[in-house]
Amino acid sequence: MKQVDTGFIPVQQDDKLVGTLTDRDIVIRSISQGKDPKTTKVSEAMNNEVVYCFDDQDVEQVTRTLGDKQIRRLPVLNRDKRLVGVLSLGDIAGNANVNNTVDKISEPSSSASKTSGAKHP
Repeated sequence: MKQVDTGFIPVQQDDKLVGTLTDRDIVIRSISQGKDPKTTKVSEAMNNEVVYCFDDQDVEQVTRTLGDKQIRRLPVLNRDKRLVGVLSLGDIAGNANVNNTVDKISEPSSSASKTSGAKHP
C-alpha cells in the first residue's frame, strides 16, 4: 500500500475476488487488537463482504451504489467476474451525482458493523 500510495487493495484467490483490504481494515482488525501487521495474514484483516461493479455499468448506477453503501472505492469486474480495475469516487468526480454521493458517504452510519469495518471495501 505504501509503495503504490493506496489505501485499498482488492484480494483475489484462484482468480476470484474474495475480499478487499483497506488501511482502515489493517488498523481496526489488526493493530487495534494488538496484532503485528507484519505477521498478520491478509485474510485475518480483510473485508470478506465484496461490493463491486461491472465495467459496462452506467456511472450513475455505480455512483448510487457508492452512496448507498457509504464507500469510496469499488473493484470493477468484467462480466466473467474477473477483476479489471478499481473505480474511486475521485475517478467520477465530474459526474453531477458526486456531491450527493459524497454527502451520503459522509453521513454517520447507524450500523454498528460500520465501526468494525464490515461494510466497506
